[in-house]
Amino acid sequence: MSDLRFTISPRNRIVPLALIFLGASTVAFGLYSAPDRTWPNLLLNGFYFTSLSLSALFFLATQRVTGARWSASLRRIPEAFMLALPVAALLMMALYFGREIIYPWSRPGAFANAPAYAGKTRYLQPAWVFARMAVALLAWSAFAWWLRKTSLDQDRKPELNLMLHQRLTNYSVIFVLVFAATFTLGAFDWLISLEPEWFSTMFAIYVFAGTFVQGIAAITLAAVVLKKRGILSGLVSDDQLHDLGKMLFAFSTFWAYIWTCQYLLIWYGNIPEEVTHYVKRTNGPWLFFFALNFLLNWVIPFALLLSAHAKRKLRILAIVSVMLLVGHWLDLYMLIMPSMWRSPRIGILEIPIAAGYAALLYFLFVRNLAKAPLAPLNDPILMADAQGGTVFEESMRGLLAGAKR
Repeated sequence: MSDLRFTISPRNRIVPLALIFLGASTVAFGLYSAPDRTWPNLLLNGFYFTSLSLSALFFLATQRVTGARWSASLRRIPEAFMLALPVAALLMMALYFGREIIYPWSRPGAFANAPAYAGKTRYLQPAWVFARMAVALLAWSAFAWWLRKTSLDQDRKPELNLMLHQRLTNYSVIFVLVFAATFTLGAFDWLISLEPEWFSTMFAIYVFAGTFVQGIAAITLAAVVLKKRGILSGLVSDDQLHDLGKMLFAFSTFWAYIWTCQYLLIWYGNIPEEVTHYVKRTNGPWLFFFALNFLLNWVIPFALLLSAHAKRKLRILAIVSVMLLVGHWLDLYMLIMPSMWRSPRIGILEIPIAAGYAALLYFLFVRNLAKAPLAPLNDPILMADAQGGTVFEESMRGLLAGAKR
């Protein structure tokens, strides 16, 4: 494979930096003038930033665990996203300073008159909650660094490409197991604990479904834009775009399935401890956003991607990807804001802060993308495809046989 690289244009630097400055200035102004409105926005956009980076890491890991070959030439895209995790960790840990505004359990005497969920008092101690957050964020950042380092080692050491390929798989297997536990805890600590009296046994898988769709959408959008500009025209085929389109179609439907199941089970059960969550979100001005959430995250993407032809069209894939990225932000908005506000607020604070976070993620993505060849060098899958497809299988059988001996 050739050493094809992405170069950062002045526009790719100036515009994101300007938006980052605008977002940071808005945060500073908001913390001074309206902290009760600013801190929830920092949670919303920080979790969105973190979940997108984490989802890219999960996408990369699952591709390696399942032995997928179709996505080998796309590996640098999720790598560039996942390398934003250390920055995401800092942004999320900064929530500690606004904990009493965001989380009711962090306020003195929060559980004094709440016997129904008093069992959570020990679990929701601020020190323990933020310690769990730190461990999860550190673990995710460490796995992102290990996978990236191994990937770049494969570029530099062609004689070790099969061993490093297997190491990528081993790291990925361990990460998937760690991810299952830490993300479940994170979904509870960061989101569901905003309403400590509420619970749902499907909540973690619901948040995961939205997170994974978000990551697939970001990877698809990046692949489409790079292909459209001719940068990845020789590396991203129509078949790969079709595969990405199928993943968007499948996992947006999976999100809709979990969304529907959780809502219907709670509505049918009609248990006071459960229905309070949806009572807030299906009344008054929130009802519009509740319906819009379902439209953006499933109904419209499902209709647009229903045909096989549509899954190969760059324009449709780009539209659906942007829609799902906006839709997941709205999904998180509906999970977070109704627990703190009586009516929706999207205005002078929310838009610049969201734009600043998006610009920061974009800026880190293009910087990371420019640091390595766009096509992984010495990847045995790509080498095998170039040589007829049999070399990889034979080499891997020899490697595994040697490991057993």
